[in-house]
Amino acid sequence: MKVDVRTLDGSKMSAASAALSVGSALRIAPAFVATAVDDDAGVETTIKAHYTPQRGRYLITTITNRAIADEFSEDRLKHTAPQSLVQTAIPHCVALQLDDSPGANWTTVADLTSADGRIIPPWMAEAVVKRGIKDERWQVIEILYGTAALADLPPVKLIASELGIPERTASDWIQKARASGWLTGLTSNVGRPPAS
Repeated sequence: MKVDVRTLDGSKMSAASAALSVGSALRIAPAFVATAVDDDAGVETTIKAHYTPQRGRYLITTITNRAIADEFSEDRLKHTAPQSLVQTAIPHCVALQLDDSPGANWTTVADLTSADGRIIPPWMAEAVVKRGIKDERWQVIEILYGTAALADLPPVKLIASELGIPERTASDWIQKARASGWLTGLTSNVGRPPAS
């Protein structure tokens, strides 16, 4: 799905638009407007979402569907799937620095995401898993956890998939990253087991 992501004032979303610090190494846009066009259905969907610190994620505040063709799908116009639009938009709203030197450039997660949908490059995943260097590992966990949590996706599944590790290991690394002071302001209820 091709999505156009903009700031509330209509500017194209960029790393510079991500001005709100979350976690230890991430910045996010405080809000965004995302629009997707389904040419087959003849429908355009636009959502507006705002980051809510109390929930640690973006909340959709507005959903607008409109017909853009004479022949449009009434069913598609009536039934919106906003979550997939949010999930596609979030990587454009999250920025990080790959280099910790002074004056290093910020880049969006969308700029890192490869054509096959991976958020981090395979070489980075391999290095983090093999080396065991804690700060590098926790930074990658924060990038992946933040991307998932902000979009209300299950972080454990995303981390396991991206790093090629078991979900149990991903869950353990999330807990250790949080205990080490990472993941501040990022929370997720998705995929958590029920309290026993």
